[in-house]
Amino acid sequence: MSKRTADDDISGPLKGGDRPDAMDIDDKNNEMGEFEDEFEDEFEDEIFEAGVDGRPDAEREAEEAGAMDVDNTPGTFIVGRMKLDPGQTLSPDPSTYRMLHNLSTPWPCLSFDIIRDGLGDNRSVFPATMYTVAGTQAESSKASDNCIMVMKLSALSKMQNDDDESSDDEDDDEDSDPLLEHKSIPLNSTTNRIRAHQTPSSDPSKPATTLTATMTESSHVYIHDITPHLASFDNPGTIVTPQQNKPLCTIRAHKSEGYAVDWSPLHPQGKLLTGDNDGLIYATTRTDGGGFVTDTRPFVGHSSSVEELQWSPSEASVFASASSDGTIRVWDVRSKSRKPALTMQVSNVDVNVMSWSRQQTHLLASGDDAGVWGVWDLRQWKPSAAGGSVAGKPTPIASFNFHTEQITGIEWHPTDDSIVAVSAGDNTVTLWDLAVELDDEESRDTAGVQDVPPQLLFVHYQNLAKEVHWHPQIPGALVATGEEFSVFRTISV
Repeated sequence: MSKRTADDDISGPLKGGDRPDAMDIDDKNNEMGEFEDEFEDEFEDEIFEAGVDGRPDAEREAEEAGAMDVDNTPGTFIVGRMKLDPGQTLSPDPSTYRMLHNLSTPWPCLSFDIIRDGLGDNRSVFPATMYTVAGTQAESSKASDNCIMVMKLSALSKMQNDDDESSDDEDDDEDSDPLLEHKSIPLNSTTNRIRAHQTPSSDPSKPATTLTATMTESSHVYIHDITPHLASFDNPGTIVTPQQNKPLCTIRAHKSEGYAVDWSPLHPQGKLLTGDNDGLIYATTRTDGGGFVTDTRPFVGHSSSVEELQWSPSEASVFASASSDGTIRVWDVRSKSRKPALTMQVSNVDVNVMSWSRQQTHLLASGDDAGVWGVWDLRQWKPSAAGGSVAGKPTPIASFNFHTEQITGIEWHPTDDSIVAVSAGDNTVTLWDLAVELDDEESRDTAGVQDVPPQLLFVHYQNLAKEVHWHPQIPGALVATGEEFSVFRTISV
């Protein structure tokens, strides 16, 4: 997989180990991050709501009719599809957000994960608090600056214009500045992908153990216990020791770097998959004694790099892989042959990302290098008599060619089986509702919106967009990363 150094032009989409230039931060060791206030400082970001959601209620139809009056005008700007004229800048429409905050870190963090916390599920309280973990991508000449950032984001207020009656505000000061606290774990290599896993504690009075797996440019995979780092945010005076910054395990099975990492949701103690640029996949299991063992027999089948791995949310022995060879393959870890049970050619270009629905576990979404993303029904994938290749050529149950650059992230909504978030190299994060269907009258109404599928709910501008994740405990809240982080919640979802 090709590399781009920090000094190269980054106007195109990022892939693999590519990284943008360093940000202008004076003190990289500062434990407090910097938030940017979207509505006091000028900047060149735009978030644009596009499309319709097809709901039949009168209020929504009236809102859609008003929106279409705007969409049909020659001056309508569609993020990712149109370019600004010289001297033009974009600004967000605050009326389309329930919450919106941007923040910068000393180095870009193009892979991150959201940590479940003990603050409760389905919470709608503002200001909100959340915990995340991310890996940095420092420029090559400063690789020693790289680290894992364990972060607490708090005082995340709602928009001033938001009058959502379902929220339970604790603080009326909606203009208060959000806070970012972080603990750094030294890591002398660029992070390609990082994922977190939590092991429930046998003692109800103690928090879950939180592990991270970090796949790096060095080809090594590091497993850390970040439980003490998370605890330090809420226990004043707690000091994280140098020993607690050391990895529990270093996986050295890979001979090339990789970008595919996933923890099994059905193995509480910890079962990890990692995939590399040689097309090899290894499984690492946590033992009863707390150590880790990597099976030296790789899963073999891809002819090019493994870009994404996803464990089945319902079958403990099954996982899927996506590759730059254009295939998705389904595997059973119990197989002695270590070869895929199913192989499906889903694209003529690299398949970069994939997401397995937690609600409808026969549905799998994928995104490719051409900017196309689609949804597959795994029940249609039947192996041929000759082996693992799928008989015939199943078609996706939904496919969208809206984005103009590669798909860099995709994730199903944690509780709604029709909502999908997608990030792409055209500097956008889009939200989609697959349940939307237009009748003839609505089709006529949307005829003037060029190339905007009716399932498209929202378009959020994110420079150098990479990953996007839904918060599992704050309904509708998303975090996306690229040149900086965005934490937002729209009024559409």
